[in-house]
Parts: sequence; C-alpha cells; structure tokens
Amino acid sequence: MALEIVELVLTPEEAADEGIWSLKISRKLRVKPERVEGYRLLKRSLDARKRPVKFRLRLEVGVDEELAEELKAIWELEPLVKEPEEVVIVGCGPAGMFAALRCLELGYKPVLLERGKDASSRRFDLGPILKEGRVIEESNYCFGEGGAGTFSDGKLYTRATKRGPVAEVYRTLVAHGAPEKILVEAHPHIGSNLLPKVVMAMRESVREAGGEIHFGAKVVEFLKSSERMVGVATKDGREFRGKAVILATGHSARDIYELLNEQEILMEAKPFAVGVRIEHPQALIDRVQYHLREDEERERDLPASRYRLATQIKGRSVHSFCMCPGGFVVPAATENDEVVVNGMSLSRRDSPFANSGMVVGVEPEDVRGFGGDDVLAGIRYQKHIEQLSKKAGGGGQVAPGQKVTDFLAGKISRSLPKTSYFPGLNSVKLDEVLPGEIGMRLAGGLRKFGRMIRGYTGPNALLIGFETRTSSPVRIPRGKDLQHPEVKGLYPCGEGAGYAGGIVSAALDGRRCAEAVINEGR
Repeated sequence: MALEIVELVLTPEEAADEGIWSLKISRKLRVKPERVEGYRLLKRSLDARKRPVKFRLRLEVGVDEELAEELKAIWELEPLVKEPEEVVIVGCGPAGMFAALRCLELGYKPVLLERGKDASSRRFDLGPILKEGRVIEESNYCFGEGGAGTFSDGKLYTRATKRGPVAEVYRTLVAHGAPEKILVEAHPHIGSNLLPKVVMAMRESVREAGGEIHFGAKVVEFLKSSERMVGVATKDGREFRGKAVILATGHSARDIYELLNEQEILMEAKPFAVGVRIEHPQALIDRVQYHLREDEERERDLPASRYRLATQIKGRSVHSFCMCPGGFVVPAATENDEVVVNGMSLSRRDSPFANSGMVVGVEPEDVRGFGGDDVLAGIRYQKHIEQLSKKAGGGGQVAPGQKVTDFLAGKISRSLPKTSYFPGLNSVKLDEVLPGEIGMRLAGGLRKFGRMIRGYTGPNALLIGFETRTSSPVRIPRGKDLQHPEVKGLYPCGEGAGYAGGIVSAALDGRRCAEAVINEGR
C-alpha cells in the first residue's frame, strides 16, 4: 500500500482531538496503527442534517511510506524589469487587488487607484460612524483598502468554481496571513479582525514587486481616445494612463455609475434585492440547526450555526443573504443622509447574536422610471429607501427596528430585544417605511420561514432597517474578451460591474480581467 484517501465521520469531540485520528484511520483501512506513516487533512465539513451532528473529514494517508512534504503557500516575485507596460486598476477591493497581483505575475505593472484610505487608517474612521453617527464619506465600511469585505466578515465560500482557480485564491490569502484552515474548510471564513492584516500584506506584495497603489485617488473622469479607454483622471488633478483600465469599484461607488452615464458609456439595468437585517440569539439558531433540546447548549467543539432560506412570494424571491453566525450588525452607509445596515463576524464567531440579510428581489421593471428614465433608476430606488431609513431612525446612524412578531401583526414594538447594532435602534412600523411591494413580500416570506425554523419569527427575532447593498442595480456590459462592447480598453470587473458576488468570485474575476488585458491582441 502507498497513498490512500480516507473519509472519516467523527463526533465534534473526536474531530477536535487530532491525536485519535491515526487510530481511526488505521481501523478504517484495517491496518496496524504503526503502518500509518502520516496523514494530511484535505477537506472538513459539518453534517448537521440530523442528530447527532458529525464532522466529515477527507484525508490523504501514507501507509508504509511517508507523505511528501506539503508546499507552503507563498507569493513572491522578483521586481519587474525597467519600463514595464502599465495597467490602470480602479478600486482596491478583492477584484482590484487580485487583478494587480495577476498583472505582476504576467510581467505588467499595475497602477492601483483607491478613493479611500489604507486599511490601518480606515479602521480609525469607523469610530465616528459607530459612536457619533457621522459617516466619513470616503473612508467607511465600504470604501478603502480591501473594499467592503475588509470589515464585513470575510466569508470565502463560493459557488463560482467554474470561473477560475478557487484554490489559488485561497493559497494567495494564506500566503498573506490568512489562517491555513481556509484551505480545508467546506465553508471557509477569515473574520473581520484578521482580514485587514491580510489586505495590508497583499498591498506590500504589490509594491515590493513593482506595482503602485495610490490612496485618496478618487476617479472623476474617464480618459478616451478614438473610442478607446486610455486612462482616468482623479479629483486631485492627476492623470493615470496605461494599456487598459480595469474598473473594479464595488457596488457602493454610485458616483462611478453617474460618471459613466454622463460620459455616455453603456450600462444595463439588472436585478438586485433590498430588505432588512434579521437578528436572533445565536442559541436559538443553534438549537434548531443542531437539533438541541430547549435546555441544551451547543457543544464546545461545534461552530456557531448558520442557515440559508429562500422562497418565492408573488413572483419575486425572498431570501436570506450574507448570514453571519456569532456576528454583529454594522452601519454601512457611505453618505450622511442615509442609514444602511450590513453584517459581519469576527474569526471566532463568538457574539451571542446571529444575523442575516432578509431581502426581496427587485427586477428592473419594478423600478423603471423611478426618479428618471435612465439606467440609474435602481440606484435612486436604493437611495430613496436609505434616506427613509435615516428619517425613521431619528438621527445619526440610529436605525429603525421592529420585532418580527409586531411586523407581522402590523403594530409598533413597545420595546425591542437586545441587539448587536451599536448606534442603536428606534422602534418604527417598518411596513410604513418600506415600499409596499417589499413589505408585503417580506412578510409573506417570514411567515413561510417561521414554519421552517422553530422560533424564527418569535418574540426574540428583530428586524433592523435597511439592507440595500446586496448587489449593484446596474451591470457594465462586456464581451467575450471582457472588454466593454463600445469602449475598448475598458474592462468592467467584479461586484460593482455586476460580475461577482463576494470576495472569492470578485478575486477570480480580477484575475480573469488581468489575463484578458495582457492577452488582448495576441
């Protein structure tokens, strides 16, 4: 015998005690324990479909021979040769950063422009929004180094496995300080406390290999020559030109859409979703997902549990979004005349609260003509809800809130449950603030979900308004070569362009766009 792949099904306690794995492996293979020379964990997943909850481990095992040494995840390059061709990248989120790294790997110099601040400085700018209700409009939970994901949880699970090398993205993150467990977890997660350090390490890799990163570089003009994008101009009067422009801004950079519209660069309306954050005690979700009795607590070796919910109400989806076990609800506004909420978790996921977006699908025809006849109607619709939320909250970043039981009964909540939302809540009838079609479908979906998860719509369930930034309401079109169909040299990229939905899919799209730029004309 030589190398074997072994599947183990273990209790949480057994899975946490690596010392007994060798014995379990030898029994599974029916060999003496001393013949097991070594093993390597390939994948770990949690099976909570029924009680008792089990972990499933997939391992590579060496029988009668040692395993080859595993290569450490590293990312390093020799500095670029003199005078490399430059690629302008707008946006320093995962799409932009991975595009920059890929450009360097292929011998091109990325010039990365970010409107916000570096991650370290950006952290200090979260204080005013949390404590004073004051948004620093170019440096917040959405804008700055690493993009919205830096301080919004760091979930890495993706279904976009056909879009590129997911494992390579994970290895790049590990090479820059992410925990190695993300390489084997079925639902990997870094956490908002660790991700900023990873992002900063990636920045240093870009610079050490010869790339440039400019913070406080807000793009105010696209530079074209003969219907080709040749660069951008920034608010401080500088111009950046290159072989191409990879536009990798996130979906909250609404001024970029307005700029594209002003310069008559084609965009398209696309579906999006709006709704609320729903928050529960994490123990309630654990009891249901782990099949526990009312007096039972989650086992120490089990993670905070998660859920996914989806249904259709009158032709539109109602679904959970970006569920954060053991997490916090945070203010994600980018301007001072709005209130927007999002969710995040730290790496330990040890908050006593669970939260998730609970949103309703919106089709382009639902908002056509809202505030104007152009493609930006969906953005105005989002903004309208955010401004209503600000007014209902009563000031600062105080958000409107309501018990789920009272929302379904159509009455105001006399008191609200404890919440992780630091700026505070104001009790409001959310159905009087939300657009009627959203409130109606949200109520219908919650009633269905209340029948699926015991206690989901009970007295401890809280709605917080409003979750509006699930995705962009517009798409910047591109062809098979990933260039804009009317403006060559412009590569719409990532979540803001409508081609990704999370850290990993955005990173993959950034890599693809960098490769497309370099391969143009070959």
